[in-house]
Amino acid sequence: MTTPDYFEFYQLPESFRPDAAALKRQYYALSREYHPDFHATESPERQQEILQLATLNTNAYRTLSDEDQRMAYILSRHGLLEEGKQELPTDFLMEVMELNEQLMELEFEPDPAAATRVEADVNSLTNTLEAGIEPVLAGYEGLPAETRPHALQQVQTYYLKKRYLLRIRESLAKFATRS
Repeated sequence: MTTPDYFEFYQLPESFRPDAAALKRQYYALSREYHPDFHATESPERQQEILQLATLNTNAYRTLSDEDQRMAYILSRHGLLEEGKQELPTDFLMEVMELNEQLMELEFEPDPAAATRVEADVNSLTNTLEAGIEPVLAGYEGLPAETRPHALQQVQTYYLKKRYLLRIRESLAKFATRS
């Protein structure tokens, strides 16, 4: 079962930064068009079809209006979130490993100053990551087809790094609630 093309469904170009107003307009227009009440007299088959379109509309809007879900959606459509296709640069993995080791030390010896340092490191990594990817995300829609795979590769790396940093943040949040 292939994922439906939500961008096509909304007649919008594939983009990491879609026009939010256009997205919302399409969603509301289709919500009215596919509202079950307007199709109560149709055949059961047509009613079922309308229900599926209404569900598709909801899923499309939910996915495309959320930045992280939209990114994961675009990457999956291009086969870039399949297991085993996710290699991250060694230097990044080393940094994450160091942060995780610091977290493990905090597990045994809670130290608010050390926790603050880890948090500052994670914030710094995150800011650098976001500053680096922003032009790629913003410019993706305007790229010629032959340069898009390279941009998608960069977004994939960003997305995976961001997931790692999110896990570290979640661990840090646990320490914060304990201390």
